[in-house]
Amino acid sequence: MASGIVPGNRWDLVGDARPATPPRVSVIVAHYDQPDELARTLAALAAQDHPADRLEIIVADDGSPHPVSVPAGVRVVRQEDRGFRLAAVRNLGVRASTGDILCFLDADTAPEPGYISALTRLPALLPDAVTVGRRRHADLAGVPVQTPVAEAVRGRELAEPAWLADAYARSRNLLDADDRSYRYVIGAVIACSRRLFDDVGGFDESFTAYGGEDWEWAHRAWQAGAMLAHVPDAIAWHDGPEWAGREGSDRERANAQTLRLAASVPVSGSAGFGVRRSVPDLAVHLTGEHSDASLFVCVDSILATFPHAVVVLDAEPAVEALRSDARVRVRDGGESGGGAVDARVTWTLDRPMLVDDAAGLAECLAALGSGEVGTIEVESSGGVLRSRRAERRAARLCTEVGFTSVRRRVPGIHPLRPDPHVEAYVGGWGSLGTFV
Repeated sequence: MASGIVPGNRWDLVGDARPATPPRVSVIVAHYDQPDELARTLAALAAQDHPADRLEIIVADDGSPHPVSVPAGVRVVRQEDRGFRLAAVRNLGVRASTGDILCFLDADTAPEPGYISALTRLPALLPDAVTVGRRRHADLAGVPVQTPVAEAVRGRELAEPAWLADAYARSRNLLDADDRSYRYVIGAVIACSRRLFDDVGGFDESFTAYGGEDWEWAHRAWQAGAMLAHVPDAIAWHDGPEWAGREGSDRERANAQTLRLAASVPVSGSAGFGVRRSVPDLAVHLTGEHSDASLFVCVDSILATFPHAVVVLDAEPAVEALRSDARVRVRDGGESGGGAVDARVTWTLDRPMLVDDAAGLAECLAALGSGEVGTIEVESSGGVLRSRRAERRAARLCTEVGFTSVRRRVPGIHPLRPDPHVEAYVGGWGSLGTFV
Protein backbone atom coordinates (compact mmCIF):
# COMPACT_ATOMS: atom_id res chain seq x y z
CA MET A 1 0.00 0.00 0.00
CA ALA A 2 1.12 3.60 -0.56
CA SER A 3 2.84 5.32 2.35
CA GLY A 4 0.25 6.67 4.78
CA ILE A 5 -2.69 5.38 2.72
CA VAL A 6 -5.00 2.45 3.41
CA PRO A 7 -8.32 1.62 1.72
CA GLY A 8 -11.61 2.75 3.23
CA ASN A 9 -11.46 2.74 7.03
CA ARG A 10 -8.82 0.00 7.27
CA TRP A 11 -6.54 1.63 9.82
CA ASP A 12 -5.95 -1.87 11.19
CA LEU A 13 -3.66 -2.60 8.23
CA VAL A 14 -0.83 -0.67 9.86
CA GLY A 15 -0.88 -3.18 12.72
CA ASP A 16 1.23 -2.18 15.70
CA ALA A 17 3.58 0.02 13.68
CA ARG A 18 4.80 3.19 15.29
CA PRO A 19 6.10 6.38 13.67
CA ALA A 20 9.87 6.44 13.20
CA THR A 21 9.99 9.74 15.10
CA PRO A 22 7.46 10.79 17.75
CA PRO A 23 5.18 13.37 16.13
CA ARG A 24 5.03 17.03 17.09
CA VAL A 25 1.79 17.18 19.04
CA SER A 26 -0.24 20.24 20.03
CA VAL A 27 -2.68 19.59 22.87
CA ILE A 28 -5.59 22.05 22.85
CA VAL A 29 -7.15 22.14 26.34
CA ALA A 30 -10.56 23.86 26.28
CA HIS A 31 -11.27 25.62 29.56
CA TYR A 32 -13.84 27.78 31.33
CA ASP A 33 -13.53 28.64 35.02
CA GLN A 34 -12.36 25.22 36.26
CA PRO A 35 -9.02 26.04 37.94
CA ASP A 36 -8.70 22.83 39.95
CA GLU A 37 -9.71 20.55 37.09
CA LEU A 38 -7.37 22.39 34.74
CA ALA A 39 -4.48 22.08 37.19
CA ARG A 40 -5.08 18.31 37.41
CA THR A 41 -5.18 17.94 33.63
CA LEU A 42 -2.01 20.00 33.12
CA ALA A 43 -0.22 17.94 35.80
CA ALA A 44 -1.29 14.78 33.96
CA LEU A 45 0.00 16.20 30.67
CA ALA A 46 3.35 16.94 32.31
CA ALA A 47 3.56 13.24 33.23
CA GLN A 48 3.05 11.94 29.67
CA ASP A 49 5.52 9.45 28.21
CA HIS A 50 5.52 11.36 24.91
CA PRO A 51 8.80 13.35 24.60
CA ALA A 52 8.33 16.75 26.23
CA ASP A 53 10.21 18.51 23.42
CA ARG A 54 7.64 17.13 20.93
CA LEU A 55 4.66 18.27 22.98
CA GLU A 56 3.03 21.70 22.91
CA ILE A 57 0.24 22.51 25.39
CA ILE A 58 -2.18 25.35 24.77
CA VAL A 59 -5.01 26.26 27.13
CA ALA A 60 -7.85 27.79 25.12
CA ASP A 61 -9.93 29.80 27.58
CA ASP A 62 -13.55 30.66 26.83
CA GLY A 63 -13.57 33.96 28.75
CA SER A 64 -13.17 32.74 32.35
CA PRO A 65 -13.98 35.46 34.94
CA HIS A 66 -10.60 35.00 36.68
CA PRO A 67 -7.00 34.86 35.40
CA VAL A 68 -5.92 31.40 34.25
CA SER A 69 -2.89 30.02 36.10
CA VAL A 70 -0.67 27.58 34.20
CA PRO A 71 2.84 26.19 34.71
CA ALA A 72 5.85 27.42 32.75
CA GLY A 73 5.86 26.32 29.13
CA VAL A 74 2.06 26.19 28.80
CA ARG A 75 0.50 28.89 26.63
CA VAL A 76 -2.90 30.48 27.23
CA VAL A 77 -5.06 31.98 24.51
CA ARG A 78 -8.34 33.60 25.42
CA GLN A 79 -11.56 34.81 23.86
CA GLU A 80 -14.26 37.03 25.32
CA ASP A 81 -17.02 35.49 27.38
CA ARG A 82 -20.01 35.66 25.05
CA GLY A 83 -21.71 32.51 26.27
CA PHE A 84 -20.86 28.88 25.59
CA ARG A 85 -18.42 28.92 22.66
CA LEU A 86 -16.55 25.63 22.88
CA ALA A 87 -16.32 25.26 19.09
CA ALA A 88 -14.83 28.74 18.70
CA VAL A 89 -12.34 28.35 21.54
CA ARG A 90 -11.05 25.05 20.15
CA ASN A 91 -10.50 26.77 16.81
CA LEU A 92 -8.69 29.57 18.62
CA GLY A 93 -6.36 27.03 20.20
CA VAL A 94 -5.66 25.41 16.84
CA ARG A 95 -4.75 28.77 15.28
CA ALA A 96 -2.21 29.35 18.05
CA SER A 97 -0.68 25.88 17.75
CA THR A 98 2.25 24.62 15.66
CA GLY A 99 2.17 20.81 15.96
CA ASP A 100 1.61 18.35 13.13
CA ILE A 101 -0.92 16.40 15.22
CA LEU A 102 -3.77 18.10 17.07
CA CYS A 103 -5.05 16.56 20.29
CA PHE A 104 -8.19 17.98 21.92
CA LEU A 105 -8.86 17.68 25.64
CA ASP A 106 -11.33 19.32 27.99
CA ALA A 107 -9.99 20.92 31.16
CA ASP A 108 -11.87 18.42 33.36
CA THR A 109 -10.49 15.35 31.57
CA ALA A 110 -7.10 14.17 32.87
CA PRO A 111 -5.13 11.70 30.71
CA GLU A 112 -3.17 8.68 31.86
CA PRO A 113 0.61 8.79 31.14
CA GLY A 114 0.42 6.87 27.85
CA TYR A 115 -2.56 8.79 26.49
CA ILE A 116 -0.85 11.13 24.01
CA SER A 117 1.41 8.44 22.56
CA ALA A 118 -1.50 6.03 22.10
CA LEU A 119 -3.96 8.53 20.66
CA THR A 120 -1.57 10.16 18.19
CA ARG A 121 0.01 6.99 16.79
CA LEU A 122 -2.52 6.47 14.00
CA PRO A 123 -2.77 10.12 12.88
CA ALA A 124 1.04 10.17 12.69
CA LEU A 125 1.02 7.07 10.46
CA LEU A 126 -2.21 7.81 8.57
CA PRO A 127 -2.89 11.54 8.12
CA ASP A 128 -6.56 10.81 7.41
CA ALA A 129 -7.17 9.13 10.80
CA VAL A 130 -9.37 10.67 13.47
CA THR A 131 -8.85 8.87 16.76
CA VAL A 132 -11.07 8.96 19.83
CA GLY A 133 -9.80 7.84 23.20
CA ARG A 134 -11.57 6.12 26.04
CA ARG A 135 -13.15 8.68 28.35
CA ARG A 136 -13.70 7.18 31.76
CA HIS A 137 -15.40 8.82 34.72
CA ALA A 138 -14.46 9.29 38.36
CA ASP A 139 -15.49 11.46 41.31
CA LEU A 140 -12.28 13.36 42.02
CA ALA A 141 -13.71 15.87 44.51
CA GLY A 142 -11.22 16.50 47.31
CA VAL A 143 -8.31 14.66 45.67
CA PRO A 144 -5.16 16.84 45.47
CA VAL A 145 -4.65 17.95 41.88
CA GLN A 146 -1.01 16.80 41.76
CA THR A 147 -1.96 13.22 42.65
CA PRO A 148 -1.01 10.89 39.76
CA VAL A 149 -4.08 9.97 37.75
CA ALA A 150 -3.94 6.22 38.41
CA GLU A 151 -3.83 6.88 42.15
CA ALA A 152 -6.42 9.66 42.06
CA VAL A 153 -9.12 7.53 40.45
CA ARG A 154 -8.57 4.41 42.55
CA GLY A 155 -11.83 3.53 44.28
CA ARG A 156 -13.55 6.57 42.80
CA GLU A 157 -14.55 5.16 39.42
CA LEU A 158 -18.02 5.95 38.10
CA ALA A 159 -20.02 3.99 35.54
CA GLU A 160 -18.90 4.17 31.93
CA PRO A 161 -21.63 5.02 29.41
CA ALA A 162 -22.91 1.64 28.27
CA TRP A 163 -24.20 2.96 24.93
CA LEU A 164 -20.70 4.05 24.00
CA ALA A 165 -18.96 0.87 25.13
CA ASP A 166 -21.54 -1.21 23.25
CA ALA A 167 -21.02 0.84 20.07
CA TYR A 168 -17.25 0.39 20.19
CA ALA A 169 -17.67 -3.35 20.74
CA ARG A 170 -20.15 -3.75 17.84
CA SER A 171 -18.01 -1.73 15.44
CA ARG A 172 -14.70 -3.30 16.48
CA ASN A 173 -13.46 0.04 17.80
CA LEU A 174 -14.99 1.86 14.80
CA LEU A 175 -13.21 -0.30 12.23
CA ASP A 176 -16.71 -0.95 10.85
CA ALA A 177 -17.63 2.75 10.86
CA ASP A 178 -20.34 4.22 8.64
CA ASP A 179 -22.14 7.51 8.05
CA ARG A 180 -23.66 7.45 11.53
CA SER A 181 -20.48 6.66 13.48
CA TYR A 182 -19.83 10.33 14.16
CA ARG A 183 -21.95 9.79 17.31
CA TYR A 184 -19.09 7.88 18.90
CA VAL A 185 -16.47 10.60 18.43
CA ILE A 186 -16.27 12.46 21.74
CA GLY A 187 -14.68 15.89 21.38
CA ALA A 188 -12.99 15.82 24.79
CA VAL A 189 -10.71 12.94 23.71
CA ILE A 190 -9.93 13.20 19.99
CA ALA A 191 -6.85 13.66 17.80
CA CYS A 192 -6.19 14.19 14.09
CA SER A 193 -3.51 15.53 11.79
CA ARG A 194 -3.35 19.25 11.15
CA ARG A 195 -3.52 18.47 7.44
CA LEU A 196 -6.89 16.77 7.82
CA PHE A 197 -8.22 19.42 10.21
CA ASP A 198 -7.33 22.18 7.77
CA ASP A 199 -8.99 20.34 4.89
CA VAL A 200 -12.17 19.56 6.84
CA GLY A 201 -12.32 23.04 8.39
CA GLY A 202 -12.60 23.89 12.06
CA PHE A 203 -15.44 23.30 14.47
CA ASP A 204 -18.67 25.02 13.47
CA GLU A 205 -18.74 28.20 15.57
CA SER A 206 -22.50 28.56 15.16
CA PHE A 207 -22.79 25.90 17.90
CA THR A 208 -23.27 28.01 21.01
CA ALA A 209 -24.93 25.56 23.38
CA TYR A 210 -23.67 22.44 25.09
CA GLY A 211 -23.15 19.42 22.84
CA GLY A 212 -23.14 18.57 19.16
CA GLU A 213 -20.18 20.54 17.84
CA ASP A 214 -17.90 17.48 18.03
CA TRP A 215 -20.42 15.25 16.23
CA GLU A 216 -20.97 17.79 13.47
CA TRP A 217 -17.21 18.05 12.94
CA ALA A 218 -16.73 14.27 13.02
CA HIS A 219 -19.48 13.81 10.43
CA ARG A 220 -17.86 16.43 8.21
CA ALA A 221 -14.49 14.72 8.61
CA TRP A 222 -15.96 11.34 7.69
CA GLN A 223 -17.60 12.80 4.60
CA ALA A 224 -14.24 14.32 3.67
CA GLY A 225 -12.69 10.85 3.59
CA ALA A 226 -11.39 10.58 7.16
CA MET A 227 -10.96 7.27 8.95
CA LEU A 228 -12.47 6.84 12.42
CA ALA A 229 -10.74 4.75 15.08
CA HIS A 230 -11.39 4.20 18.77
CA VAL A 231 -8.18 3.74 20.78
CA PRO A 232 -9.17 2.01 24.05
CA ASP A 233 -5.62 2.25 25.45
CA ALA A 234 -5.77 6.06 25.32
CA ILE A 235 -7.58 6.64 28.62
CA ALA A 236 -8.50 10.02 30.08
CA TRP A 237 -10.57 10.51 33.22
CA HIS A 238 -13.45 12.95 33.32
CA ASP A 239 -14.14 14.43 36.72
CA GLY A 240 -17.81 13.56 37.21
CA PRO A 241 -20.46 11.42 35.54
CA GLU A 242 -21.29 11.31 31.85
CA TRP A 243 -23.70 13.85 30.38
CA ALA A 244 -26.83 11.77 31.06
CA GLY A 245 -25.95 11.63 34.73
CA ARG A 246 -25.31 15.34 35.21
CA GLU A 247 -27.72 17.87 36.63
CA GLY A 248 -29.75 19.55 33.91
CA SER A 249 -29.30 16.73 31.41
CA ASP A 250 -33.00 16.54 30.66
CA ARG A 251 -35.02 15.66 27.59
CA GLU A 252 -35.19 19.31 26.54
CA ARG A 253 -31.43 19.62 26.19
CA ALA A 254 -31.12 16.27 24.44
CA ASN A 255 -33.84 17.29 22.00
CA ALA A 256 -32.14 20.62 21.37
CA GLN A 257 -28.94 18.83 20.35
CA THR A 258 -30.78 16.39 18.10
CA LEU A 259 -32.74 19.16 16.41
CA ARG A 260 -29.57 21.20 15.84
CA LEU A 261 -27.83 18.24 14.24
CA ALA A 262 -30.83 17.38 12.05
CA ALA A 263 -29.89 20.35 9.89
CA SER A 264 -26.12 19.85 10.08
CA VAL A 265 -25.92 16.06 9.59
CA PRO A 266 -28.27 15.28 6.69
CA VAL A 267 -28.02 11.47 6.67
CA SER A 268 -30.68 8.88 7.37
CA GLY A 269 -31.02 8.27 11.08
CA SER A 270 -29.97 11.83 11.92
CA ALA A 271 -32.13 14.04 9.71
CA GLY A 272 -35.92 14.06 9.55
CA PHE A 273 -37.90 11.91 7.15
CA GLY A 274 -39.87 14.54 5.27
CA VAL A 275 -38.27 17.90 6.00
CA ARG A 276 -35.98 18.99 3.16
CA ARG A 277 -32.32 18.52 4.02
CA SER A 278 -29.84 21.36 3.66
CA VAL A 279 -27.38 19.06 1.88
CA PRO A 280 -28.84 16.25 -0.26
CA ASP A 281 -27.85 12.65 0.16
CA LEU A 282 -27.80 12.16 -3.62
CA ALA A 283 -27.04 14.56 -6.45
CA VAL A 284 -27.79 13.29 -9.96
CA HIS A 285 -25.92 15.04 -12.76
CA LEU A 286 -27.55 14.36 -16.13
CA THR A 287 -25.19 15.60 -18.82
CA GLY A 288 -25.96 16.63 -22.40
CA GLU A 289 -29.18 17.55 -24.21
CA HIS A 290 -32.26 15.32 -24.24
CA SER A 291 -35.86 15.38 -25.34
CA ASP A 292 -38.36 17.08 -23.05
CA ALA A 293 -40.27 13.83 -22.60
CA SER A 294 -37.30 11.69 -21.60
CA LEU A 295 -35.94 14.47 -19.39
CA PHE A 296 -39.24 14.80 -17.52
CA VAL A 297 -39.69 11.07 -16.95
CA CYS A 298 -36.08 10.65 -15.85
CA VAL A 299 -36.10 13.53 -13.35
CA ASP A 300 -39.57 12.73 -12.03
CA SER A 301 -38.80 9.05 -11.46
CA ILE A 302 -35.60 9.91 -9.60
CA LEU A 303 -37.26 12.47 -7.33
CA ALA A 304 -40.24 10.17 -6.75
CA THR A 305 -38.00 7.40 -5.44
CA PHE A 306 -35.44 9.70 -3.76
CA PRO A 307 -37.33 12.84 -2.68
CA HIS A 308 -34.30 14.28 -0.87
CA ALA A 309 -32.13 14.12 -4.00
CA VAL A 310 -31.35 16.98 -6.38
CA VAL A 311 -30.94 16.72 -10.14
CA VAL A 312 -28.41 18.93 -11.91
CA LEU A 313 -28.86 19.59 -15.63
CA ASP A 314 -26.48 21.15 -18.13
CA ALA A 315 -29.11 23.58 -19.41
CA GLU A 316 -32.35 25.20 -18.30
CA PRO A 317 -35.18 22.71 -18.97
CA ALA A 318 -38.02 23.77 -21.24
CA VAL A 319 -40.58 21.86 -19.17
CA GLU A 320 -42.26 24.19 -16.67
CA ALA A 321 -42.85 21.39 -14.17
CA LEU A 322 -39.08 20.88 -13.92
CA ARG A 323 -38.22 24.58 -13.79
CA SER A 324 -40.59 25.10 -10.85
CA ASP A 325 -39.07 22.34 -8.68
CA ALA A 326 -36.28 23.66 -6.45
CA ARG A 327 -34.64 20.25 -6.51
CA VAL A 328 -33.89 20.66 -10.22
CA ARG A 329 -30.85 22.85 -10.76
CA VAL A 330 -28.77 24.02 -13.69
CA ARG A 331 -25.03 23.51 -13.72
CA ASP A 332 -22.90 26.62 -13.81
CA GLY A 333 -20.57 26.62 -16.79
CA GLY A 334 -17.52 26.74 -14.54
CA GLU A 335 -18.54 23.79 -12.37
CA SER A 336 -17.98 20.09 -12.84
CA GLY A 337 -19.50 16.85 -11.60
CA GLY A 338 -22.73 17.54 -9.73
CA GLY A 339 -22.40 21.29 -10.01
CA ALA A 340 -22.14 23.13 -6.70
CA VAL A 341 -24.07 20.42 -4.85
CA ASP A 342 -21.88 18.82 -2.18
CA ALA A 343 -23.95 15.65 -1.86
CA ARG A 344 -22.83 12.50 -0.07
CA VAL A 345 -23.09 10.60 -3.38
CA THR A 346 -23.03 11.94 -6.93
CA TRP A 347 -24.61 9.91 -9.73
CA THR A 348 -23.42 11.01 -13.16
CA LEU A 349 -25.59 10.03 -16.15
CA ASP A 350 -25.03 10.71 -19.82
CA ARG A 351 -28.51 9.57 -20.82
CA PRO A 352 -31.95 9.67 -19.15
CA MET A 353 -32.89 6.67 -17.04
CA LEU A 354 -36.17 5.46 -15.57
CA VAL A 355 -35.98 4.45 -11.90
CA ASP A 356 -38.96 2.21 -11.18
CA ASP A 357 -37.61 0.49 -8.06
CA ALA A 358 -35.44 2.25 -5.49
CA ALA A 359 -34.13 -0.87 -3.73
CA GLY A 360 -31.12 -1.54 -5.96
CA LEU A 361 -29.97 2.05 -6.03
CA ALA A 362 -30.57 2.44 -2.30
CA GLU A 363 -28.32 -0.56 -1.71
CA CYS A 364 -25.57 1.14 -3.70
CA LEU A 365 -25.97 4.36 -1.74
CA ALA A 366 -25.65 2.45 1.51
CA ALA A 367 -22.53 0.65 0.26
CA LEU A 368 -20.91 4.01 -0.50
CA GLY A 369 -21.44 5.09 3.11
CA SER A 370 -19.01 2.56 4.58
CA GLY A 371 -16.35 0.06 3.59
CA GLU A 372 -13.78 0.38 0.82
CA VAL A 373 -15.95 1.02 -2.25
CA GLY A 374 -15.85 4.61 -3.42
CA THR A 375 -17.13 4.32 -7.00
CA ILE A 376 -19.79 2.09 -8.56
CA GLU A 377 -20.14 1.88 -12.33
CA VAL A 378 -23.69 0.83 -13.15
CA GLU A 379 -24.01 -1.60 -16.05
CA SER A 380 -26.20 -0.97 -19.11
CA SER A 381 -25.08 2.66 -19.38
CA GLY A 382 -26.49 3.37 -15.95
CA GLY A 383 -23.82 5.94 -15.15
CA VAL A 384 -21.34 6.21 -12.29
CA LEU A 385 -22.01 6.61 -8.56
CA ARG A 386 -19.20 8.20 -6.54
CA SER A 387 -19.01 8.99 -2.85
CA ARG A 388 -17.93 12.35 -1.50
CA ARG A 389 -15.54 10.44 0.79
CA ALA A 390 -13.67 8.99 -2.17
CA GLU A 391 -13.68 12.30 -4.04
CA ARG A 392 -12.35 14.33 -1.13
CA ARG A 393 -9.71 11.83 -0.07
CA ALA A 394 -8.44 11.48 -3.64
CA ALA A 395 -8.16 15.26 -3.95
CA ARG A 396 -6.34 15.58 -0.63
CA LEU A 397 -3.88 12.75 -1.19
CA CYS A 398 -3.62 13.10 -5.00
CA THR A 399 -4.29 9.38 -5.46
CA GLU A 400 -7.21 7.01 -5.97
CA VAL A 401 -5.64 4.29 -3.82
CA GLY A 402 -7.84 4.98 -0.80
CA PHE A 403 -11.05 3.50 -2.29
CA THR A 404 -11.92 0.81 -4.80
CA SER A 405 -14.15 0.94 -7.89
CA VAL A 406 -16.60 -1.81 -8.82
CA ARG A 407 -19.00 -2.51 -11.67
CA ARG A 408 -22.52 -3.68 -10.78
CA ARG A 409 -25.81 -4.51 -12.36
CA VAL A 410 -28.41 -2.46 -10.48
CA PRO A 411 -32.02 -3.61 -10.89
CA GLY A 412 -34.77 -1.03 -11.15
CA ILE A 413 -32.84 1.31 -13.50
CA HIS A 414 -33.67 1.35 -17.22
CA PRO A 415 -32.40 3.50 -20.13
CA LEU A 416 -35.25 5.63 -21.47
CA ARG A 417 -36.20 5.88 -25.12
CA PRO A 418 -36.15 9.42 -26.60
CA ASP A 419 -39.95 9.44 -26.87
CA PRO A 420 -41.41 7.78 -23.75
CA HIS A 421 -45.20 7.95 -23.54
CA VAL A 422 -45.54 10.68 -20.88
CA GLU A 423 -49.31 10.36 -20.52
CA ALA A 424 -48.95 6.65 -19.87
CA TYR A 425 -46.17 7.36 -17.36
CA VAL A 426 -48.08 9.97 -15.33
CA GLY A 427 -51.31 7.98 -15.63
CA GLY A 428 -49.64 4.84 -14.37
CA TRP A 429 -51.03 2.57 -17.08
CA GLY A 430 -48.11 2.09 -19.47
CA SER A 431 -45.97 -1.05 -19.59
CA LEU A 432 -42.20 -0.78 -19.16
CA GLY A 433 -41.80 -1.15 -22.94
CA THR A 434 -43.73 2.11 -23.38
CA PHE A 435 -40.82 3.98 -21.82
CA VAL A 436 -37.59 2.05 -22.35
